[in-house]
Amino acid sequence: MATTPGSHAGADAHAANEKIDAAAGAAKDAASSARDEAAKLTSGAAQLFKDSTDKLGKEVVDRAKTYAEDGKARAGTALDEIVRMINDAAGTVDDKLGAQYGQYARTAADKVQGFSEGLKAKELDDLIDDARGFVQKSPAIAIGTAAALGFVLVRLIQSGLAVDSDPKA
Repeated sequence: MATTPGSHAGADAHAANEKIDAAAGAAKDAASSARDEAAKLTSGAAQLFKDSTDKLGKEVVDRAKTYAEDGKARAGTALDEIVRMINDAAGTVDDKLGAQYGQYARTAADKVQGFSEGLKAKELDDLIDDARGFVQKSPAIAIGTAAALGFVLVRLIQSGLAVDSDPKA
């Protein structure tokens, strides 16, 4: 049986199509494998990023709590000092204005002492919950108080800076 040039060309074309189909299949498999590998890498990177941000977030929260606990302790100490100063002044008030006015000062000192003890006794999370509840219940008072405290802090800082920069002091 003799092969004709047309039948040989048809066989070559068929073989070429099979090679192209095989190459296309291999390319599809390679692309699918690359896509799967990229998805794994992306997923791994995303998980690593999430784990890192979670860890960083926990560190930030822990540091903030440490600073807040330190601030709470300092506030308690400052309040105790205020109580001592008021009680010391009460004796002077007794001498100058009378025992009744000295008693007002002592009552004020007792109130501040009670607040100081309550502050020291409460956990930080409880204080935050109390503050959150107060703000929700009385937002206008909370904003006014925050503004007043901010004003006082700025004045204290400015007066401290003025004393530090004064060459006569």
